[in-house]
Amino acid sequence: MNTNSNTYTFIYASVLVVLVAAVLAFVAGSLKTKQQSNIDTEKRLHILQSAHLATEAAKASNKNDYVASQFEQYITRSYVVDYRGEITDGNAFDIEMKQQYELLKHKLKQELRLPVFECTLDDGTLLYVVPCYGLGLWGPIWGYVALKDDCNTIYGVVFDHKGETPGLGSQIATEKYARQFVGKQIFDKDKFVSVSVVKGGARPNDLHAVDAISGGTITSNALQDLLFMSLEAYVPFFEIKTKQ
Repeated sequence: MNTNSNTYTFIYASVLVVLVAAVLAFVAGSLKTKQQSNIDTEKRLHILQSAHLATEAAKASNKNDYVASQFEQYITRSYVVDYRGEITDGNAFDIEMKQQYELLKHKLKQELRLPVFECTLDDGTLLYVVPCYGLGLWGPIWGYVALKDDCNTIYGVVFDHKGETPGLGSQIATEKYARQFVGKQIFDKDKFVSVSVVKGGARPNDLHAVDAISGGTITSNALQDLLFMSLEAYVPFFEIKTKQ
């Protein structure tokens, strides 16, 4: 074949494009699998961290394996509940809370599918870990709340965000900020009140409030709103559990 002909140039270019496309598709597929594995690991880690577990994740030689092992050991049961608090079909780990947030926002509670993770500690303590999701200043805020078996007292929390202001709203993701929530209660007697995030500081010994972030008013308000909306959806489930 004449290498100087237009036909040769066209065939050569077509073959090159096909080869490059195949290589890119292979690389993209490989990266997608790895990316999803990392996303799943972070989700498992957040669930565990809300219960003060997986504390050695940052030091682990293989983070994915370490977190998976801890998750298998301590998350002893998981399931999905509906708006009535009753267990329904579904895989708790696969539930996307962004979709549930949209349902709550549009008052479509009957379509809710809410994940619950039961965590059993070494001493036999049972915790109920539930997710929360909402919108912050620049993007979504999400997290997990671990409740003691009274379905009222907070054992621990973990929060994360996509783009809150560094040094201000981003502080919600710090362990120091999360420690404020330990021991707080989401019910005042039989009334659901959630946890308030108070600008200027919560009153001493207030079981239902924590300090807001200094200089992060919008993020603090968003955190308060997402906690109320997310946890309120679980109230029927909490009521069922406390009656058992």
